[in-house]
Parts: sequence; C-alpha cells; structure tokens
Amino acid sequence: MKKSIFLAALVVMTAVAQAKIKLPHIICDNMILQQQTDARLWGWAKANAEVKVTTSWDGQTVKTKAGSDGRWLVRVQTPAASYAPYTITFDDGEGRVEVKNVLAGEVWVCAGQSNMEMPVRGFGQCPVENLNQLIIEATNPNGVRSVKIPSIMRMTPQEDADCAWRECSPQNVLDFSATGYFFARLVNKALNIPVGLIEANKGGSRVESWFTKENLEKYTNEPTDTMGIVNFKKEWDYHRALVWGNGTFNPILNYTVKGILFYQGCSNVGDPGNQYSERLKILVEQWRQQFGLGEIPFYFVEIAPFHYDNVDGIESALLREQQYRASQIIPNSGLVGTNDAVYPYETTQIHPTQKQKVGERLAFLALNEQYGMSSLIAKSPSYKEMTVRNDTVFLHFDHEYGGLSRFEDIEGFEVAGADKVFHKAKAQHFWRPNGGKWDEAVIVISPDVKQPVAVRYCFRNFQLGNLANMGGLPLFPFRTDNW
Repeated sequence: MKKSIFLAALVVMTAVAQAKIKLPHIICDNMILQQQTDARLWGWAKANAEVKVTTSWDGQTVKTKAGSDGRWLVRVQTPAASYAPYTITFDDGEGRVEVKNVLAGEVWVCAGQSNMEMPVRGFGQCPVENLNQLIIEATNPNGVRSVKIPSIMRMTPQEDADCAWRECSPQNVLDFSATGYFFARLVNKALNIPVGLIEANKGGSRVESWFTKENLEKYTNEPTDTMGIVNFKKEWDYHRALVWGNGTFNPILNYTVKGILFYQGCSNVGDPGNQYSERLKILVEQWRQQFGLGEIPFYFVEIAPFHYDNVDGIESALLREQQYRASQIIPNSGLVGTNDAVYPYETTQIHPTQKQKVGERLAFLALNEQYGMSSLIAKSPSYKEMTVRNDTVFLHFDHEYGGLSRFEDIEGFEVAGADKVFHKAKAQHFWRPNGGKWDEAVIVISPDVKQPVAVRYCFRNFQLGNLANMGGLPLFPFRTDNW
C-alpha cells in the first residue's frame, strides 16, 4: 500500500516537473539583453500551453502558445541600455520561473579558435600580459558580463548548452575570453553601458568546423556522417567539421545579438587558392541567416606571426592575404592587424601575450562603425599602389589617416627583380614639393636589386614590421606579385 502511494506521488511530482516551464541555460540570472530591440526569449512548456512572459522594465506581459512539441518563442521590446537591474517572469500556468539581475546593453559573440578562447588567466605557458593589473581593475560587475558555451561535439544541432552568465569580478574575469574582455571593457568605457559577451568558440577549429551539414555538402568534400567525420584525416578532434557548430554554436542562434567577433585561421593555414576567403564568406552568410537579424557586423582578426615549422615560409602569409581578401568581399565586415602584437621572442608561441591590442582594435572598429565615433582611427593601412623609378620602388597606402608612424628605420620590406629572389630592403619616408602640394611615399631600395619588379612586406610566417598609420595601427602584410 505504502509502495503504491509512493509511486503515485512520484508520478504526480514527475508530471509537475515536466509541466513546469523550462528555459535554455543562456536565459538566466545576470544576463544582458540587446538594448532597444525585439529580443527573443524562448523555451519549452507543456504541449499547447499558454506561456506568459512579463518584463519588469515596462510591466508588459507577452503571451504565446507552445507548440505540440512544447517549444515556444516570444519577442519583447527591450529598453535603452542602463545599469538598472530588471527581472523577467515566465509562467505557463503550472510553473513560474523568474530571471533576475537582467541588464540591457550591447551583446557580441566571441567566435573562433584558441586565440579567442584564450582566457584572461592565459593557457599553460601562454600568459596574458599585465594579468595582475587586469585582476585588480575587474571590479565593475555591471560593466562587462560573459557566458561561455561549452565546447562540445554533437552530430545533430543542439538547442541548449550547460552555461550561465557571469558578472565581472577579480575572480570571474580570469575565465573571460581575453580578446573579448578587452573589446568589451573599452566599449563599456567609451559608451558607459553594459556589454555582454557570448563566448562560442573552440581551440584548433577550422572555418569548416562551423559549417552546417548543408553547407558542408554543398561547398566541401568533407563527410557529414558519424564514421566519416571520425575517420576524416585522422588528426585531431578539433579539426572535425559540423560537430562543433552543432554542439557549441547552434544553442545561441535564438539569442538577439549586435554582432560577431571572430579570431580564427591558424588551422586553415595551407588551404589552396581563395578557398579560405570564399568559405569564410559562406560562414558569415550562414551565421547571419541563422541569427535572422540582418547583415550584423562581422569583425575578425588577422592571424599573428608564428613559425609554422619554417620562419621564412609563406604559408601563413598566404592565409593572411586570404583574410584581407575576405574583408573586401564580406559586407559590413572589418579586419584588425596583429603584425605588431607579437614579441620577437614569440616565434614559437601560437598564443601571443598581447591580447589587449587585439581586443581594443576590434573595439575601435565597432565604436567607429556601429556607435558613431567617427573620429576614431579604426582601420589599418593597406597597400594601394607602387611605381618603379630606376632602382627605387615608390609605395602608396590606403588608410594612412594623414601620415605614417615613422620616417626612417622602417623594417619588414623585401624587394625582388625578374629572378623572383627577394632581398632585404631599406625603406624610408619620401616627400618633395610638387606645385604647392607634397608628393609623399615610402621608398624601398636594395643594393642587391638594380631593377626591382616586386615588393613584399612581412610576407613570411614570422616577420615583424614597424610601419603604422596615425592611429598606431599596423600596415597589413602584402605582396605586389602573384608568385
């Protein structure tokens, strides 16, 4: 008898538990919602149940009906950004859930591989510069908040991930993405509004790692079945396609965000031709379609100098060239340079310590292009054109913003003649009066090349230059040849 009563009670309790409204983990206490937009909130309830969502900032209640599978989704109009804490109440008539300490602000996704994943605490043998100072300064819980999506592999797209929003504190900041944190901290300082980071990344992942099954089958020759993925290349699990997008990125696609920050490319070094830039363009189109928020901004990071088993090789230089090309063919995108964000002794360090430069340069782009700070210098200089006079090459660049960082002792240039052999070159600033104006250029010359036909700048796996524009942003590596 007692056993029957116990089983009956257990059935009742289970039914109640199943009927209670359920939210994805990313909708939880301490979350930041994208300000002044129709933000999406979603979850699960009993089939066909009426779900009520009440927001404290306006006292409004939005109602919807769960589908036959229990899924539901509503849109709520969010307020202007502020540090005022709000609550959101979810009620399906049989259960009630309240989410507390919710802020309105700016929400950005931190995607890519390990240099985006790298936390403020650093990796083993891979420190982040000025760590103690960062810990001391991380005292504003409402300035920057973050949620880390676990890096997991799944064969099918996942709707939820075990995660939670974290407030910023001297302890919690250690686990924030360093690049993301520096970005968010500067945006917060410039705008004085909360900034939220959704960290959905995986160390070592390739651009194909984030493709959907449909895009993999349409644009690649990679397998999309379980055994094919497991056996493909037989290298590292982080090189696998499909599974990381399914497990780590898909759970965030309902969230309303401002844009995407992306730091990836090392695992695609060696890709042929224009494959990387074309596939990155496909990935951005895919993510924009999946988020359903229009042409949201996509800002990404040039891979840093690294030896790749041959300091003088050009495999990674070709990938950087592809990244620059991608920035030209992907609408509403921007690339930040990193050639000066590596120390000479970091030849074999795949995770350079200077993450502050990287994150803040991403912030310069966002602040300039998305938040109206038009006076900010946000773009690195890039190669524009060259002319040759006798043994001297004259170079001109875009995005100088009125000048270059130095007149002399310019490092990183090489020049070649018709023999296609490159020699270290001397470079310096050149100007002369011409009809009331000044002709300005960087001139490049090598005593070993009497008739130059091509110039390269830092176009090797590990080669550091020192030329920058008026904002201190480094010249993108380039070549004038197609050898």
